[in-house]
This record gives sequence, C-alpha cells and structure tokens, in this order.
Amino acid sequence: MGYHHHHHENSSTENIKIAFFLNLFFTIIEFIGGIYTNSLAITSDAIHDLGDSLSLGMAWYFQKISNKKATKNYSYGYKRFSLLGAIINSIILLVGSVIIIFNAIPRIINPEESDAKGMMWFAILGIIVNGAAVLKLQKGTSINERVVSLHMLEDVLGWVSVLIASIVMQFWNVPILDPILSLLIALYILSNVFNNGQESIRIILQGTPIAISVDKIKTKILENKEVKSIHDCHLWTMDGEYNILTVHLLMFDKSISWQKADEVKKEIRKVLHDDFYLEHITLEMDVSEDCEYIDCV
Repeated sequence: MGYHHHHHENSSTENIKIAFFLNLFFTIIEFIGGIYTNSLAITSDAIHDLGDSLSLGMAWYFQKISNKKATKNYSYGYKRFSLLGAIINSIILLVGSVIIIFNAIPRIINPEESDAKGMMWFAILGIIVNGAAVLKLQKGTSINERVVSLHMLEDVLGWVSVLIASIVMQFWNVPILDPILSLLIALYILSNVFNNGQESIRIILQGTPIAISVDKIKTKILENKEVKSIHDCHLWTMDGEYNILTVHLLMFDKSISWQKADEVKKEIRKVLHDDFYLEHITLEMDVSEDCEYIDCV
C-alpha cells in the first residue's frame, strides 16, 4: 500500500513535469512564430501559454512539496504557498493581456497582413503539443493533474480557433480577423484572471469555501442527539482544497464522561469529513452556556 501511494505521487509529479516542459518549449516557439507571421493571435496565445507554463511549473513544484511536514514556522504546512504563485501568475497574465489589447485595437482600425499559412502550421503544432499534454494528464488521478488537464484542453480549443481563422484568411482577404481573434483571446484571459483573483482574495481573507454551506454543517452537527447547540463556528480553506473547521459544542449532558465525549467527537468528525470534505476539524465541548468568547456565524 505504501509503495503504491509513493508510486502514484511520483507518477503525478512526472506527468506535470512533462506537461510543463512541453508547454514551456512551445511557448518560446510561439513568441518566435508570432513575430515571424506578424500574427497577434499567435502572440496572444503565447502570452496565455506563458501563464500556463508558470501554472504548470508551480503545480509541479507544489506537487513535490505537498507532503512536506508542518514546521514551527508554518504550522499548517506549505499549502497556502500556492496562492502566491497564483497571484504572480495573474499579474503576468493581466499585464500581457493589456499589452495585447493595446496592440490589437490599432490593427483593427488599420489591419495588417499576417502570414496565414504560417499561422495554420503553428496552430496545428499547438494542437499537437497541447493535445499530447492533455492525453498525458487526463489519465492522472490527482486534483493537480485533473485541473491542469482541463486548462490544457482549453488551450487546444484556442488553437483550433486560430487554425480555423488561418484557413479562412488563406481563401478570403480578411486580415482584420487576426486582431479580432487576439482581442477575444485577451478578453478570455482577463476573465479568467478576474475569476481566479476573486477566489485567491477570498482565500487570503479567510472567507468560507464557496462550495460548503456553514448552515448545512450546523444542521448536520445538531443531528447528533448529544449536542444541544453550537457556537463560535469558523470555516476557512488553506488553498481551496484543504478545508478547516473549528466549532464549540454545547452538550445536553453537563456531566458527560471523557470517554463519551470522545465518541461523540469521532462520530461528528467522520460525518463532517465524509459529507463536506473537511480535512482538519477542531471540536471543543462546553457544558455551560457561559462561554467567554462567543462569535457566532
């Protein structure tokens, strides 16, 4: 069992590493191709893929350290370090997208010729490279692999749109199609940056996880016949996946034994872990309503 778990971790890390180097290599090719073909659409995709390369690199790095034990300086471990990477990635994508928009608008007003045939070949190469990464990652079982696989699949669809545009431009003289496509790609990147930024800020400010209802957690806890009421309930997440709950329980039985209290805690922890995917649960039992610090949510 231990060998299998270790083998799976190594496999996950290796899959993400391969996808990272594939994407990084192709990003460099894209920048060269964007200049060579005078295509803003390809340059836009290059900036998008640069962001993906950073995401993959950080996913690879954090996959490697995800099992690193907590230290006295980082008592919850290193999970929240991934937010730093997400913020850096978002800033780079934001700046790159703004640059593309400022370059695309003049070319919509005064279109320039692009090398449609060169765009087509780069699009085909993009579909092959990103498609290979998707095939490599979609067989994985880790969350990192699944998320990155979906992201790479989006890139494949982006290159399909560039391929279609390049084919159209070879038969009809519509050079305006290239800057319009680059503008759409840039706006798509900005929408992702906005959504990811909102999520990162929510996590940093210790907001409750969007997918988990505090009210449902309270209802589930109160289904236990030993619990009279709950207070001082706090729920937050370390990185969007590792969720933490602390809560005070007021018991019906004021003389409840330590053994019985331990059984109740185990029952509640199991239910909350199974139903709400809570990884770290702290339950404090009170036998009196005179709690000095009550902060209900």
